[in-house]
Amino acid sequence: MPELDTPLDPAVAARLKRDEHGLVAAVVQQHDSREVLMLGWMDDEALRRTLTSGRVTFWSRSRQEYWRKGDTSGHRQHVRSVSIDCDGDALLVEVDQVGAACHTGARTCFEAGGALPAVVGDRSETTPGGQA
Repeated sequence: MPELDTPLDPAVAARLKRDEHGLVAAVVQQHDSREVLMLGWMDDEALRRTLTSGRVTFWSRSRQEYWRKGDTSGHRQHVRSVSIDCDGDALLVEVDQVGAACHTGARTCFEAGGALPAVVGDRSETTPGGQA
């Protein structure tokens, strides 16, 4: 395991497009079911810890500290893979989730939040210009 003061690989860091607080959105997904579990935020150090420890670490915007998912709840996220999107401004962290992903106790944060009323699109509809 790398030493704690070892920075994030510069090649990885160079690919990231951080927000004004130095953070990147990290979408967390169950590796086998593809279920989207939650969204968290990572800075370079949280990403480095995630990539090198086998457990997911986030930056808490409200508490202004690092937190490793499951350290207090037991609902751990074991890393299976981490990908960066084409723009470098989002990460996809595939995990093996143990227990609930949401702090409310729900399996996913999106289950806990609930669906919003939305018009459901139909792929047979065409867009202006005649393309489906």
